[in-house]
Amino acid sequence: MTGRADRTSGTTGWRATYARRQVTFDRWKAFASRYALVPLRLFLGITFIYASLDKLTDSAFFAADGSGSIGETMRAVRDSSAIPGLVDLALKNPAGFGYAIAFGELAVGIGTLIGLYARVAALGGALISLSLWLTVSWQVNPYYLGNDLAYLMAWLPLLLAGASVLSVDRLLADRRRRIS
Repeated sequence: MTGRADRTSGTTGWRATYARRQVTFDRWKAFASRYALVPLRLFLGITFIYASLDKLTDSAFFAADGSGSIGETMRAVRDSSAIPGLVDLALKNPAGFGYAIAFGELAVGIGTLIGLYARVAALGGALISLSLWLTVSWQVNPYYLGNDLAYLMAWLPLLLAGASVLSVDRLLADRRRRIS
């Protein structure tokens, strides 16, 4: 009888240890699921802010002609882009197009980083990446060497899920819930 009780208590001890480990694993899994998109938000937000500031601080970028200018870049990719009409539109006012991209990247980056109108920011980021893929990096062969398509795909989870943690959107939603 004593041996049987020992085996039972030993099994119970093993089961209790397993149950504790399962609870710990489930907590980590829930934590990881909840915060899974935060690294992506940080990367995309910081990258788009940096890209914007890089453009805004480069005097050559906004020029219609010359090395490193948006006009020169657009002329170089015009015949190889998927949508030459979009490039032609940019070439009508290269500086205006450059400023639109730069300020668009800045708004998208800030919105993504702080989680303010996160889905709208993700849509903006996806549209910027899509337009750059269809124009500037369309001719990259094989396609997976171009980075704009990868950025487009990176925006899609944020577009679908939004910013549910560590975000202004969450703070505003919590505030609305408390008020109502």
